[in-house]
Amino acid sequence: MIGAILVMILLAVVLGAVLGFASIKFKVEGNPLVEKVDAALPQTQCGQCSYPGCRPYAEAVASGQAAPNLCVPGGDNVAKNLAELLGVEFKPVGGGESVGPKLRKVAFIDEATCIGCTACIKVCPVDAIVGTTKMMHTILAAPCTGCELCVPVCPVDCISMVPVQEGIATWKWKYPVFELKKAA
Repeated sequence: MIGAILVMILLAVVLGAVLGFASIKFKVEGNPLVEKVDAALPQTQCGQCSYPGCRPYAEAVASGQAAPNLCVPGGDNVAKNLAELLGVEFKPVGGGESVGPKLRKVAFIDEATCIGCTACIKVCPVDAIVGTTKMMHTILAAPCTGCELCVPVCPVDCISMVPVQEGIATWKWKYPVFELKKAA
């Protein structure tokens, strides 16, 4: 009985050592630029950049296959950070010339027509929709990124995007952007 236990312990130690050695020997190094780009993205996984999530978009940006200004929820701030990180010229989100700050939009549910199907809750990447099955839903404006993923899945078209007017409660400081080369 004790011999069998000792054999099992020895076998566990040997296999553990082999696995530890293999994890060190065959470790795959990732691209550090991909990690930095991925950290700069808002992680909403909304797909508005035409990539299935933030990580695939970060890989495409780091390899030069995608422009750094495709992240709609991140807006111009993320595009500026990515352009600075990559050392390329900043272009506003959407590719056109920046004509001023875009109004932030959030989803709005017409609660009178909501049937409580929970389709919008399932696709919301930031859990900004509150509700339950067969009950009306509502959207919390603060966490909503305006990704518009909930709009096409609603079977009764009760979700619309409304702009958030800038006021005292929603005003954000536009931090000045300095080029790192000049500042250094």
